[in-house]
Amino acid sequence: MSGDIIMTYAIAISLLVGAIFALVGAIGLLKFNDSMTRLHAPTKVGTVGIGAFLLASMLHSFTYSEGSMHELLIMAFLFVTAPISANFMAKVNIHRRACDTPPEPPRDDTWSTLNVPEEDKHVAPEPGASHHV
Repeated sequence: MSGDIIMTYAIAISLLVGAIFALVGAIGLLKFNDSMTRLHAPTKVGTVGIGAFLLASMLHSFTYSEGSMHELLIMAFLFVTAPISANFMAKVNIHRRACDTPPEPPRDDTWSTLNVPEEDKHVAPEPGASHHV
């Protein structure tokens, strides 16, 4: 089997994987009820699907022409901006009160510290204590 045939199969598999991920993302976008759950489908699944399409494009360009590295720049831009845009969309939904807001943290000295509340001291070991059994 020649290298061109192997690369053709690799391109086909990459296109198939990208198509499956894009389809799952589109179905998730249509099926989820509210905007916060709907946000996960295009940002998580769509990024992998587009990444597989770009990988297929790179493989094709290196197999049948002189090659192209532009797809790496597109992938880097996509993988950097997709989580940031998803975070901003989630913050807008929380700010507009379009979804349930997360609970407020407790107002004591145990939140985000190593201090353990009195009622949980029997469960949690003391900070710095040995964990040997």
